[in-house]
Amino acid sequence: MEALRTKAKDLLESGAVKLIIGYGKGPEESVRAIFVRKPSDSERLIFDEQCQQNLAVYLTKHEIKHFGKLGIVAHLSTIRSMLQMASENQLNEDDVVALGVAADGKVVELTGFQSMEEYVASCALDLPVADRELIQKLQAMSREERWNYWMEQLSRCIKCYACRASCPMCYCCRCQVEYNQPQWLAAEASPMGNFEWHVTRAMHLAGRCVNCGECGRACPVAIPIHLLNFVTVTTVKDKFNVAAGTSATFESVMSNFSPDDKEDFITHGH
Repeated sequence: MEALRTKAKDLLESGAVKLIIGYGKGPEESVRAIFVRKPSDSERLIFDEQCQQNLAVYLTKHEIKHFGKLGIVAHLSTIRSMLQMASENQLNEDDVVALGVAADGKVVELTGFQSMEEYVASCALDLPVADRELIQKLQAMSREERWNYWMEQLSRCIKCYACRASCPMCYCCRCQVEYNQPQWLAAEASPMGNFEWHVTRAMHLAGRCVNCGECGRACPVAIPIHLLNFVTVTTVKDKFNVAAGTSATFESVMSNFSPDDKEDFITHGH
């Protein structure tokens, strides 16, 4: 933790960055995002097992971008989010410095996309064990059983959109759910409306999700909505042999075609 505070202080004192996005203490032993502008305030930074939020969600916010070059305390998923955002022209190389924190507490300063790509390439990108086991359990179900599972889970959705607000890849100025002329998706919380919203969002994240799990953690009614996105991650890896958030020049699998793409999903009628 001291290494992180020292590095943040040095960056702010030198003027290399104007603002550090990191983790700090919240009320009742909770952890929240903090925004450090003064070198002396670097002492407020913390980093422990509670610090899980994907802070990359703040990088596209106007209120943050206008400060100038940013520093950000970064998990692997945060760095992957930054690379994916760069590939979608949402982040420039000179916009940000990532402070990766290793398991031993060592801080790695990543100042360019190439260094971020090399860092990501050196890490395992597997899904968390518990989530992978639950996905395997769901995939072993019949189609009807999976339908019933998700309809039961999604029936609890209150349409608060915390999943959208917490996701670094949901940066649209106006979401599709907010259009009412025409009305593409039902705005109210209803079984079918909830299903439409979450499946549509999962499709929009196909090939873009970096499996940070933030949407599932943010859900106030504990719907494991991140599992829908994780399934798209494994599907994209299987069908196209690529993983989002590994390159600043990543080409979207949903808008690019290669003759080598698998086509076993195509069925022919007789």
